[in-house]
Amino acid sequence: MIKFGAIARTEAAHVPFRFFATSDVLSADDLAAVRADFPDIRNPGIFPLSELTYGPAFARLVEDIRSQELEDILAEKYGVDLSDKPLMITVRGQAQMKDGRVHTDTEAKFVTCLLYLNDLWDKGAGQLRMLRRPDNLDDFAAEIPPSGGTLASFLRSDNSWHGHEPYAGERRYVMFNWMTSQAAMERELSRHRFSAKLKQLNPFA
Repeated sequence: MIKFGAIARTEAAHVPFRFFATSDVLSADDLAAVRADFPDIRNPGIFPLSELTYGPAFARLVEDIRSQELEDILAEKYGVDLSDKPLMITVRGQAQMKDGRVHTDTEAKFVTCLLYLNDLWDKGAGQLRMLRRPDNLDDFAAEIPPSGGTLASFLRSDNSWHGHEPYAGERRYVMFNWMTSQAAMERELSRHRFSAKLKQLNPFA
């Protein structure tokens, strides 16, 4: 389902940190099928796969994300060894205005990938920006519209600053991270599971 060759052919930027973006990594038909089978997420926040129900097309996408081929492509692109790094997969369906604040990702994350599953993104806000500095959202090296089928990725570092202008509404993506350790992944997943259960009890939390 995922066009591995397109990802492999994309050159990663080195400045201000290691990142790349590849559009159309899913065909129009596959994107439509995955969108139809996307989990029913009505609350903001990030949800582990274990807390979600989804259809067969989305399940096939997850299989591709877990594939050795994709791991090998990312490892070669960033010049790192991912063989001992566990893979964590989470999903977002809705954004709220406080999302998108500038950050680098936690040190527990080694490589971050965001596969967007929206329609064509023609909105001004909500576009991912790869930033040169932490104090200016307008000083960006790249701006990536979260249109369906776009994959954005970066090698986490102390200066991997990124964020987006505030946006509230549907903003779908699968986030997958190669984590620094199994323990770090379990801590992150436990936090997301706890947050997901709180949202089930109180959708406005």
